[in-house]
Amino acid sequence: MQRPPTLPALACAAALLLTACGGEEKDTTIPSAPSGVTAQAGSATSVHVMWEQATDDKAVTGYEVFQKGIRVKTLPTAKQMVDIDGLSPRTAYSFTVRARDAAGNLSKPSPAITVTTPAPTPEDRKAPTPPAKLRGKVDGGRAVTLSWGKAADNMGVTSYDIYQEDSRIHSVPGTETNARVTGLRPGTVYTFTVRARDAAENSSPDSAAVDLTTLAAPGEGPSTAPTGLKATARKGNVDLAWTPPETGGPVKEHQLFLNGKLATTIVWGAEPPAGSATYTMMVTDKPGTRYSIKIRAKLPDGKWGDFSAQRSVVIGGG
Repeated sequence: MQRPPTLPALACAAALLLTACGGEEKDTTIPSAPSGVTAQAGSATSVHVMWEQATDDKAVTGYEVFQKGIRVKTLPTAKQMVDIDGLSPRTAYSFTVRARDAAGNLSKPSPAITVTTPAPTPEDRKAPTPPAKLRGKVDGGRAVTLSWGKAADNMGVTSYDIYQEDSRIHSVPGTETNARVTGLRPGTVYTFTVRARDAAENSSPDSAAVDLTTLAAPGEGPSTAPTGLKATARKGNVDLAWTPPETGGPVKEHQLFLNGKLATTIVWGAEPPAGSATYTMMVTDKPGTRYSIKIRAKLPDGKWGDFSAQRSVVIGGG
């Protein structure tokens, strides 16, 4: 005669059943503490905090920034820099950063970084000059190094802000004239500019742009981005010229993006032009309007290729 199962056996069976039904162990592993934390005063009342990406056994889902143990900012995982505003001039502040995962586990605090805000300059309305001679070097598939000449300001440059297209992605103190930008994608064209900023938050115009293409990942083919994009603003229109990518077949369509949004699709009904392509975009906005322009080609397999480098133009009144 078969004996009924004992209580320990029933408990074991229940545990096995839970596992079979998809039960998972609770995630108790904390992420690594963010490294490379820097803090610099952007003005008399703001500080810019940056850090390197943390790691986790599953995934980092966000970051928390603390000022002397008090949380002041919560950010998604894609953000690794933040401005802390509403501070007091001529005051020392200490910041730490912690990473968070999907289970809510917080990393240990990063090493504390101390920064002192400068004295206010309430009457300073003069912006610095733009940084000069921006240069860049590709460091593999995911990083680049930028360098530039010093900007001038009547009160002094407090920081340099690095922009990728129209988004600020990095900042360094006003005493530095180079920066390493990480977290990029392999085989991608990036357009960088730099602006100088002073203690009164006046920003210079953009430096000249530099285009850099990160190295492709192993096994990937050549870039499918159009090259050599030129944009010339005239009264009532913008003239564009570029070289379509080599795709092994004719490129009959391009998408034109204006300020990050699709503006139009350029289509050649017959055989597309050989060599460089041109297009004139009509504009109706008032003089002084700034446009950011980039394009991408439709490949022979029907997919859209990589974006070109971005060009910025200002509509004139002549």
